[in-house]
Amino acid sequence: MKRILVLYYTQTGQLKQIIDSVTVPLKDEFQVTYEELKPSPPFPFPWNGMPFFQVFPESVKEIPCGMESLQVDPDEHFDLVILAYQVWYLSPSIPVSSFLQSPGARKILNGRPVITLLGVRNMWIMAQERVKARIAEAGGRLVGNIVLNDPAPNLTSVITIVRWMMKGEKGAFRKFGLRFPEAGVPAASIDKSSGYGEIIKNSLVNGSFDDLQSKLVSAGAVKIDPVLMNIEKRGKMMFGIWAKMILKKGDYNDPKRERRLKMFKYYLFSVIYLVSPFAACAFRLYYRLNRRAASRIIRKYSTGMESL
Repeated sequence: MKRILVLYYTQTGQLKQIIDSVTVPLKDEFQVTYEELKPSPPFPFPWNGMPFFQVFPESVKEIPCGMESLQVDPDEHFDLVILAYQVWYLSPSIPVSSFLQSPGARKILNGRPVITLLGVRNMWIMAQERVKARIAEAGGRLVGNIVLNDPAPNLTSVITIVRWMMKGEKGAFRKFGLRFPEAGVPAASIDKSSGYGEIIKNSLVNGSFDDLQSKLVSAGAVKIDPVLMNIEKRGKMMFGIWAKMILKKGDYNDPKRERRLKMFKYYLFSVIYLVSPFAACAFRLYYRLNRRAASRIIRKYSTGMESL
């Protein structure tokens, strides 16, 4: 029987729900092992203010945190690895980034086909580029990518996700006379993701992943918005500048850097609500006039196998 290893980190439990749905068809045919990546000490949930921003520089600069030992033996043989992760500040979450830089990752991923599985708000391409590079450094071969996202408009999902992260409240609510949807990936999308597991199963049975990503894309596993990609790309550049400036004042949880983190917080929400709407309009107009450029971006990042 062929063996699959699923590596993941989750705070809210949503990503594990996605994993469980995707792997339903796989458990019928293969031996599936689940390995939760556990930071030591664990990150809080809900975040409760400043801890949410304290992880910003380390996320952007991919600075590893302490991790508990893996339960799985890195020397065991697996026919496929599924790496499931979230995005923190346009970067892979710190626990996943820490794992990818560890000796255990090199043993587990070396020579193995790898599928990435993401549960995100909406911006994930820059994080995926970094994960792709880490997988390649470890000797793995990325053969597929699946992304489940929050379908709410960008400015709306900022409010609902931050409420979820800070208060642990995920459900729909009303505020300022407006109705806000439930945060996160809809349950219907999670249920539907079992279909991606069927596609993976067929590729593993046939012993070839050559056309896996094209089949996943055809099934709707990855959707690219060129407008968001451009906003994200510029945001990633600015995040790097801020992270470098904050790290000069101290390491993780150092009170000396809290003033700069507060400055970053005000900058972040100002850009999101005052600048990004105008940038989005400009990019949207550009891509309406230049549909070929939009098509190139969609093809490039849907396949997910090419580098920037």
